[in-house]
Amino acid sequence: MNRNEMKNMKILFLILFITVIPLTSFSQFVLTIEINDLRNSNGQILLELSNEKGEKITGIAQNITDNKCVIVVNNLKQGKYAFKYFHDENKNENIDVNWLKIPKEGYGFSNNAKGTFGPPPFEKTIFEIKENTVLKCVTKYI
Repeated sequence: MNRNEMKNMKILFLILFITVIPLTSFSQFVLTIEINDLRNSNGQILLELSNEKGEKITGIAQNITDNKCVIVVNNLKQGKYAFKYFHDENKNENIDVNWLKIPKEGYGFSNNAKGTFGPPPFEKTIFEIKENTVLKCVTKYI
């Protein structure tokens, strides 16, 4: 194979590569989670982000300012995700519960999903990332 043929093969391979693999598969997106109206600014928010299979991607601890918390997750690929969080007011890294196992600290889920007598079904918490996304959450206190 001569030099011109080699160059043409490289160009052909590059064209095939670009047309076969969509450019969105290389995109990285930003997820911004806004948690407002917290009962106070004590402690921190602990959040766990999972993929659609329920596999943990990352855990984040974020401080609270003026009864709100903003969490930014960079470099997410297009796909389906879910998260859960709680307001760790005393920074013991556990959600405190009473003797009936009812949380004493605030908590929430993606899509502001709610459960009956426990957490919501995981499927209700799944959301899709196709672009940079901002989600606003409401924390539940009992």
